[in-house]
Amino acid sequence: MNILVVRTDKLGDFITALPTLYVLKQHNPQDTITVCVAPLNKELAEACDFIDEVIVDEGNSIFVLVKKLKNASIDASITLFSNTRVALAQFLAGIPKRIAPATKIAQLFYTDRITQRRSQVRMAEFEYNLELGQVLFPDINLAFQKPLLQFDDEVIEQSYRTFCDKYAITRPVVAFHPGFGGSSDANWTLDEYIELVKVAEKNSGIQVVMTFGPGEEELRREAVEKAAGMDVIFYQSQGGITAFAALLASFKLFVSTSTGTYHLAALVGTPTMTFFADSLFASVKRWKAVSREAIQHPFMIPQDKVERQKKYDEVKKTLKQLIDN
Repeated sequence: MNILVVRTDKLGDFITALPTLYVLKQHNPQDTITVCVAPLNKELAEACDFIDEVIVDEGNSIFVLVKKLKNASIDASITLFSNTRVALAQFLAGIPKRIAPATKIAQLFYTDRITQRRSQVRMAEFEYNLELGQVLFPDINLAFQKPLLQFDDEVIEQSYRTFCDKYAITRPVVAFHPGFGGSSDANWTLDEYIELVKVAEKNSGIQVVMTFGPGEEELRREAVEKAAGMDVIFYQSQGGITAFAALLASFKLFVSTSTGTYHLAALVGTPTMTFFADSLFASVKRWKAVSREAIQHPFMIPQDKVERQKKYDEVKKTLKQLIDN
């Protein structure tokens, strides 16, 4: 059986789809698990050994996507996040069984429409995705390995050794990622991140690194200026998303808002300290990571200035405890 899973949005959203892909492959290893993704997630999808085939939706003519789906000879599809484009493409490709949440006009093009009401946030995003897998196989085991993305020890060691040699690092790394995007709509200011960096820098047993993704060159320049004289390494990620994931796997702690890099760190089993907006839509309840809960340290950022400061003080105290342990 060739099963297609569709999730064509951003990095963090795609990572919430990976548990579903994993359990589908475990349910029957003889099945072919095919995924349809946006271009930015192609490399990560190819790095997962529980994904057999990758179809990339370039966002061009819908008939190009239809042709790709037809050529893949799909028996059943599970669309984890639907829109009219991917729904119509699957219909035109003649996929016999098409499962998706019952949302908007796109639901008309599916054979199995499942009412989930994700806006109520009864569970995390990845748990809603797993629920759709049960529609195809009611007896499927929803347990998945953690970390979900596992590299050979040799790959991780080589990645970390190269990184440490380049920056003369001899201590465990605590990383801060001040940028944000995707559904994240709350974060500390860069000045507040610098104050957190100062807390970490006081521990002589760790090396502080600030990481920056594509398009964050200006943010990096600002951080370099504000952290002048501090023992901080400023790292602009290079070599693609998989190389960055392998590097994150060696870090002691990854501190960021709820964005794609947070989900990537959790995917490889790195402890995380993560900041969420004080709203149900952007909360940790919805965007809980796919890692073990024991290594997740979530904080909601209040909108009220007084409460925000109290939460910031709590974050600093917890950060110190995590680093010192």
